[in-house]
Amino acid sequence: MPRPGLVGIIANPAAGRDIRRLVAHGRVVPNQEKSNTLRRVLLGLDAVGVERALLMPDRYSLARQALDGLPLSLDAQLLEMWLKDAEDDSVRAATAMREAGAGCLVVLGGDGTNRAVAKACGDVPLLSISTGTNNVFPVMVEGTVAGLAAGLVARGIVPLEAVCVASKRLEVYLDGALHDLALVDVAVAAGRMVGAGAIWDIGAVSELFLTRAQVGAIGLSSIGALVQPVSPSEQCGLHVTLGPGGTRVLAPVAPGMVRPVAVQSWRRLALGERLSVATKPSTLALDGERLFTIHPEQRVEVELSNRGPRVVSVEAALREAAKAGVFRLPGET
Repeated sequence: MPRPGLVGIIANPAAGRDIRRLVAHGRVVPNQEKSNTLRRVLLGLDAVGVERALLMPDRYSLARQALDGLPLSLDAQLLEMWLKDAEDDSVRAATAMREAGAGCLVVLGGDGTNRAVAKACGDVPLLSISTGTNNVFPVMVEGTVAGLAAGLVARGIVPLEAVCVASKRLEVYLDGALHDLALVDVAVAAGRMVGAGAIWDIGAVSELFLTRAQVGAIGLSSIGALVQPVSPSEQCGLHVTLGPGGTRVLAPVAPGMVRPVAVQSWRRLALGERLSVATKPSTLALDGERLFTIHPEQRVEVELSNRGPRVVSVEAALREAAKAGVFRLPGET
């Protein structure tokens, strides 16, 4: 018997606003479009009988604007929480939604937003809609069908094993203790970098740790795809060392920015394999966002694991529902 269903929705108003939209030609999704996408997601949820939705509040009132005047049968409410205008907002929202019993989390943002949500979502599946600058983890999907798929998952109408894909992650250990994680890439740049959050100057990058290296992707992971493609489903990752002495590839390192990149060496990473970061002092960026500086006396290691979040395939969810006759109306022949 299908359950009523609760869906959590996290929309990051800051997604797509890092330096790459200035130094490259990154896509900018205006907040009005993000709010409109939220409206379409909510209408999709409503259409498949979801009874409750919790939305993360934000300083730009994306969620509040989405709810304004929207005719819904479901009970849609803003989550009660303090805002810090930081990554921690998404982490705390995901925690609260998971604890409230959400059956699916819809995330509007880029790789960085999904990385934050993945820290706290636990076993709750993610349905990720791309609204960031350089996106590898989330996908471009129309809000209405995303809402339909998320509702089918949250209500238990389609089996999770048939519509969800397990993802990998990179775990960053600092002096032996788990410090942080990434869903796509960990980039190591020589020296201490200051200024804007994203590392966009490929000449500064010395090492890349990748969960995936897909041909057709854009960003730092595209470099790995040009020497050794690795799909999201393969049970391995990739470590790439940049610098002279190897080969050169022409890589789309940012939107509209295609650059020659010197690749010194590369090797596959096995699940559970942990490698030390060789460059010190250095700055680490996780999924495109600069996070912290490594000092010479610190020991930093990166391990590939299969403990990433479960990700909903919209196509698979709708296909399973169609096969089961979910969308057929009574009395139709």
